[in-house]
Amino acid sequence: MDMFAQDFFIRALFVGILIGISSSYFSAFVVQRKLSFIGSGLSHAAFGGVALGLFLNIEPLYIALPFTLIVSLFIFYLNNKTDLSTDTIIGVVFSFAVAIGIILLALKDSYSQDAYAYLFGSILTVSNFDIMVSAILLILTIISFILYWERWAYATFDIELARAELLPVDMDNYIFAGILGLIIALAIKIIGIILISAFLVIPGATSKLISGTFIKLTINSIIIGVSTIVVGLILSYYLDIPSGALIIIIQSILFLFVTIISKLK
Repeated sequence: MDMFAQDFFIRALFVGILIGISSSYFSAFVVQRKLSFIGSGLSHAAFGGVALGLFLNIEPLYIALPFTLIVSLFIFYLNNKTDLSTDTIIGVVFSFAVAIGIILLALKDSYSQDAYAYLFGSILTVSNFDIMVSAILLILTIISFILYWERWAYATFDIELARAELLPVDMDNYIFAGILGLIIALAIKIIGIILISAFLVIPGATSKLISGTFIKLTINSIIIGVSTIVVGLILSYYLDIPSGALIIIIQSILFLFVTIISKLK
């Protein structure tokens, strides 16, 4: 049967493209700012929100979105107000959130199937609500590109000079953290908690190997992210294997290929 005649596949493809644009856009900043650990940290923190939703018999995404947003802002707040490294703060916060999630799931009589979907991704079960949230996040991403890309890029390469020029670096970082947190919370439905860190890193890392400027890095990252999601979804439909894992494998193979080609050149 033609996959494009299946409503669930069309929804999955639509959400995948929307989230792919947003996440790959931020992947460029995550890679350039050396924040690769934040994807893993926030996805594990989102696990606490997912577990709370399952425990309360509420759609997990309703809890995970605000929960991850708050955690993301809290991490950047501690990073500004303390001398601790970002990795240390993320490690402490996500460990606490995961511990809370484990306790909540232990108190739940039946949770295995729902928890499995969020741990490993389940893009083929996305709902109309997921599409709506994905569209809103894409709009926020486009707005952030128009209003903040230049300032974010400036601070990415020289944060001290950006502060010296009286740019609102701290406020910009909170906006960056907030949107990134929301994207991660939604992306775990597609890729899964375990794989989301790779999803946020590989497109940007691959793009960095072939891009001479940061704007090209950003654009190429989006192209790589979206195209690998589309290919991964189509192949996963025919091969009947988890789409999230397959998307990461395709991205990893592409990264390896680009690395070899760039070395040869």
